Amino acid sequence: AVAGCEFVHHVASPFPAALPKHEDELIIPAREGALRVLRAARAAGVKRVVLTSSFAAIGYGRAPIGDRYDETVWSDATSPTIAPYPKSKTLAERAAWDFVNNTPEGRHLQLATINPGFIAGPLSGPDIGTSGEVVGRLLRRELPACPKLGFATVDVRDVAIAHRLATEVAEAAGQRFLAAGDHLWMQDMARILAADLGPEGFRPPTGSLPYAVLWLASRFDASLK
Repeated sequence: AVAGCEFVHHVASPFPAALPKHEDELIIPAREGALRVLRAARAAGVKRVVLTSSFAAIGYGRAPIGDRYDETVWSDATSPTIAPYPKSKTLAERAAWDFVNNTPEGRHLQLATINPGFIAGPLSGPDIGTSGEVVGRLLRRELPACPKLGFATVDVRDVAIAHRLATEVAEAAGQRFLAAGDHLWMQDMARILAADLGPEGFRPPTGSLPYAVLWLASRFDASLK
């Protein structure tokens, strides 16, 4: 698939809405999938691979470090509190950097990683994905109010530009690029949606959902958990 390519983008690993029965359902395909792409790229003489990692590989399983994170920070994959998805993204990106930096077969291959936060924006098709479901649930009023959850958000078009620049710019090789804006509460997202799409008939809930109610609902809805 990569024969004759100068650049390769590896853009996804499993991101289900609900927790898996076992963390290896996410870890193995994320880590081994990344290594499979890198090995194929190296064998085909590819110059550079751009790997879509995640903020999940930066800010999870560890105590907060303040108001800002940067590319020098890594999630703690050994933490007992880290969830399977952040753990899978952390181990996959670690394995990719280890391959290009510490193995004879990977030493001639360039790598850059993009670490997006919560990706929002226009969809390219009918599959809205797990991230899109956050917005979808608000628009469908599947929650009576907004839980106190928040995300560092980024526009999908900016993520695409970051991938292109990580491919084209020579100095991008060997770099991680955190692509995320300021923290945005789910309630703020609902208010933006209400202002923009209210005239079209959408009525996202803009009230605040107490944590105890969310916890109780999560006992019956795996995606809320």
